[in-house]
Amino acid sequence: MISPKEILHKYWGHSEFRPFQEDIISSILSNKNTVSLLPTGGGKSICFQIPALIQKGVCIVISPLTALMQDQVSGLNKKGVKAMRIPPKSSQDEIITLFDNLKFGNYKFLYLSPERLQSLFIQQKIKELNVSFIAIDEAHCISEWGHDFRPSYRNIGIIRELLPNKAITALTATANQKVIDDIILNLKIKNAEVFKQSFIRDNLAYQVFKVEDKLNHLIQIFKKTKKPAIVYINSRRRSEEISNFLNANNFESNFYHAGLSSEHKKIAFDNWMSEKTPIIVATNAFGMGIDKSNVGVVIHLNIPSSIENYMQEAGRAGRNGEKAFSVVLQSKEDIHLFKLQLDRNLPTIIEVKEIYNKLFQHFQIANGELIDDSFQFNSIEFCKKYNFSTSKVNTCLKILSNQGILNIHTDFNKKSNLQLITTSKQLINFTKKSHKLYQLISTIMRSYSGLFEQETKIDEYFIAKKVGITKDLVVTYLTKLEKEELLIYKKVTSNSEIVFLHPRENDLTINRNSKEIVNYLMQKRKKSADMIDFIKNDKSCRSIQLLSYFDEKITKTCGICDVCLLNKK
Repeated sequence: MISPKEILHKYWGHSEFRPFQEDIISSILSNKNTVSLLPTGGGKSICFQIPALIQKGVCIVISPLTALMQDQVSGLNKKGVKAMRIPPKSSQDEIITLFDNLKFGNYKFLYLSPERLQSLFIQQKIKELNVSFIAIDEAHCISEWGHDFRPSYRNIGIIRELLPNKAITALTATANQKVIDDIILNLKIKNAEVFKQSFIRDNLAYQVFKVEDKLNHLIQIFKKTKKPAIVYINSRRRSEEISNFLNANNFESNFYHAGLSSEHKKIAFDNWMSEKTPIIVATNAFGMGIDKSNVGVVIHLNIPSSIENYMQEAGRAGRNGEKAFSVVLQSKEDIHLFKLQLDRNLPTIIEVKEIYNKLFQHFQIANGELIDDSFQFNSIEFCKKYNFSTSKVNTCLKILSNQGILNIHTDFNKKSNLQLITTSKQLINFTKKSHKLYQLISTIMRSYSGLFEQETKIDEYFIAKKVGITKDLVVTYLTKLEKEELLIYKKVTSNSEIVFLHPRENDLTINRNSKEIVNYLMQKRKKSADMIDFIKNDKSCRSIQLLSYFDEKITKTCGICDVCLLNKK
């Protein structure tokens, strides 16, 4: 039998394992239940991917995020390893074909979301597979004490009933002892071997600086640091503005956030990985699948939402073992703004009920009625109609989805359609009356092919950037040209679909889930308070504070954080 080290070298090109990886792999190969806690960058995926490649059969991987599943499937396929996930909205016939491929096509991995696992049809198909073992990724989602609790994860215990003799390995990067105990309890893992790597990062300096001018401080950092960097910011618009600011000051940078098209994200990511633009300014949407070892500094321009999120993001620096920095730039207003933002984003249980009931009213669903069809949903229109905060509605939708009360599918990459129904000559002659209009149509015709033959997907944001105008102005111009019957313009009116999973029954549905919803909201507030305590505490070593949060009790100071450096002086 081929050894784990041979697999490691063949597919990943490494000759040695990182700490604990070999022990975890040996435990899985011995058919033992395992719980593995490895910090960000500790190489969790290798721990289940290598034993799956050695053993016969298909490894079932439960993962909470579509982006993460897609990233891992793509990465395995590039290595020549057969892996698949079930695409959204797959029909029953398509799922049958996928499972036939799994059975007879020498596939090694099937990635599933916890929601997919609840399908009785998929459960039946899983029973027909030759399964090697089960891997639960991001296992902290199981625990209501975890920073990203998802009640749908509580239901994945069904996998134990479907495959009672198969070993389970649960993996996470951020969990204290309470969360680990919760994982073991909820997965009904008996005699689990627990592997817990220390969170100590001797090469990573955690530093919090109070500054008046964050942008000027950013410039000073990048004058000293020539290594690749990540700048985290909590606003999509500000990520673009700060990237432009850095470029204007001769630092090569790009921006990344969830609202960008897949093409834009790929270009930004690839340019950062290749160091064509070594600085990336991003929201927390930037993080999945990052494996860049030489990041020299991670900068937070806003206070992170929790210590777990902070540790994950900061931990992307210095994975090659060289000295690296995690820098939080804090102004005197930040803590006040952080608390204000929390109140704006986090609904009360009363507001959850109100928003849920207004959704039924919005779609004109009667009491007792359940409609199987999906509804096109525009969050901005809904909030304007009922005078709700957009951020609270989005948080509420996430809570309702996590509780299995409704399904919401969000696609930020939906595109408008455009078709030109006149000749290019007529179009050019008409638009010559206005320089901007002429520039717009010229840019569109250069950027997209087939516009005269068929409806073509366009990106108004991309066009606006090229022409040097706003997206709203692009929409205005195209609407005007449609009225002149020169083109057909079908603007995207929503980027979400909602499916109600329960009939309308006023507050009863929420009341049945109120305990878990209230616990979730309390945990969010507790984690925010812990983050503020960390930011304000300039008396204790930053490493000691962080390790204590994750139940590691040490007394030796790191010597390189802002607190230790101040004490040295």
